[in-house]
Amino acid sequence: MKIQRSGSAQWRGGLKDGQGAISTQSGALKAHPYGFASRFEGVAGTNPEELIGAAHAGCFTMALSLALNKAGFTADQLDTKALVTLEQDDTGFVISSVALTLDAKVPGIEDAQFQEIAADAKANCPVSRLLDTEISLKATLA
Repeated sequence: MKIQRSGSAQWRGGLKDGQGAISTQSGALKAHPYGFASRFEGVAGTNPEELIGAAHAGCFTMALSLALNKAGFTADQLDTKALVTLEQDDTGFVISSVALTLDAKVPGIEDAQFQEIAADAKANCPVSRLLDTEISLKATLA
């Protein structure tokens, strides 16, 4: 199976005074604004880091659901946050880490088995495999 999806970006102007728009093939984002201020100054609008965070959280959570099902469990709820850190080093800006935080309700599973399954999902979800950065996971089972 091979699936291809696309996203696109447009930009007009210089780095600080320019404006961009991000779109997705599905239309979930359609000409959604982004720019220097939304990326570096906390102004409303999106930025690549939060989009990577949402993609990573979504991918990991789906991979975890699959892994739990294979182990005979079904989650009542999986809530994942991905904190993406962008910082400057000697070569320029780099995404230096992603911290995944998971709160889960999975009936009947022991914490040790849950932690093992969650760690495997973190290591093997497609977005984790794509990112060349430190990825941590704090998984809490309720």
